[in-house]
Order: sequence, then C-alpha cells, then structure tokens
Amino acid sequence: MRIVLLGPPGAGKGTQARRLSERYGLPVIGTGDIFRDHAARGTALGLAAKEYMDRGDYVPDHIAVNMVLERLDQPDTREGFILDGFPRTVAQAQALEGALAAGGRPLSAVLNFKIGDEVAVKRLTGRLVCPNCKRVYNLNFKRPRVEGICDVCGHRLEARSDDDEATIRRRLLVYRKETQPLVLYFWERGLLRDIDAEAPEEVVADRTIEALSDLLDLEA
Repeated sequence: MRIVLLGPPGAGKGTQARRLSERYGLPVIGTGDIFRDHAARGTALGLAAKEYMDRGDYVPDHIAVNMVLERLDQPDTREGFILDGFPRTVAQAQALEGALAAGGRPLSAVLNFKIGDEVAVKRLTGRLVCPNCKRVYNLNFKRPRVEGICDVCGHRLEARSDDDEATIRRRLLVYRKETQPLVLYFWERGLLRDIDAEAPEEVVADRTIEALSDLLDLEA
C-alpha cells in the first residue's frame, strides 16, 4: 500500500501513521522529520526549510519535493509507504503522482483526518513528543505515566518549538488556504477516504483500518 495522510495540525496523523506502520510493516515518511533532520545536519535544503517552518509557513514546493522524492528512492519503500505531511499543495501532489507513475507504483489511498480548529489548538498546546521513538503524549488527553518521560523508551519528552497557540492558529489558517484544495484534487481522482478524527486514539485507529479494508482484501 502507498498511502497519503491528510489533515490539519493536531488531527493525529503521526499517531495513526505509527500504528499503520507497526500493523502492516510500512515505513512512515514524515516530512516534518525529514525537514528537521536536514536542518539539524545543516544541509542547504534543511536551512532553507527551517526559515519557513519557524514562521509556521509551508516549505516551498521545490524544496519539499526534492527532499521527499529523495527519501522515496530508498529501498525500504519498495513494498509501500505512508506519507505524513506531504503533499501539502496540488503542485506537490502532481509532482508526487508523476514520480510514482514513472516507477509503476501509483498511490493506493488518501486518508483525510477531519477535526475542528479548537480541538486542534487544545491538542497541540498540550503536546509532548518523544524525540527517540516518536510517541506523542498530551497534557490534556494522554499524559505519560511519569511526568516528562516516555512510557515506551524512557527518553525525556519535548515540546515542539512551533506548538505555541499563535503559531498553531497560523498553521491552521495556512492549512485551510493551501492544503484544503488537495481534498478536492484527490476526491476527483477517487483516492480520498474521510475519517472523523475527533475521537480517542483507539477509536480513530479502528476507523482508519476500516477505511483501508477494501485495499487489504485486494492484497490478501
């Protein structure tokens, strides 16, 4: 399966991507992680991307496309992948589909996780992330058993620098303006599957599996 995850910041895409990865053995291609890795290594693409990310803006198409397509060329994506955070514009979607078509591996589905803005703000302002295993916690909904420590690997949790309320609201505005056209784009192509993500993690996970059930039947 080759899956794209859509949804505003705070919709739980990263959490559901991890669950799908563990269930089906697919690598998660998280563009935020790719961008931050490039920035940490000081690559030219990474430093350019960081300027936009720090403002809550989207990374320009040409930078994002080059980073992601480079990652999709790696051997672990041969049997499929989960894209979290890409594409974010129609131009990026067209570049992605063109590259995948050239390799004979078209997209299988696009999952659209839907939540309201106020839910997103509440989730993100309390978010803590494990930089080691990528588990996500929340001070309002899903606290770690030991304050500040990951339940799974014991690493100290961190808050993302762009999870302050002003930046979150700006990211939501940018999402509605620039990414929402992707919903129509993928719907027209018969790939879109909507998922109500205003529910506990386990419920959303069940809805996600159900949304993919026809593809799993075909691959069985």
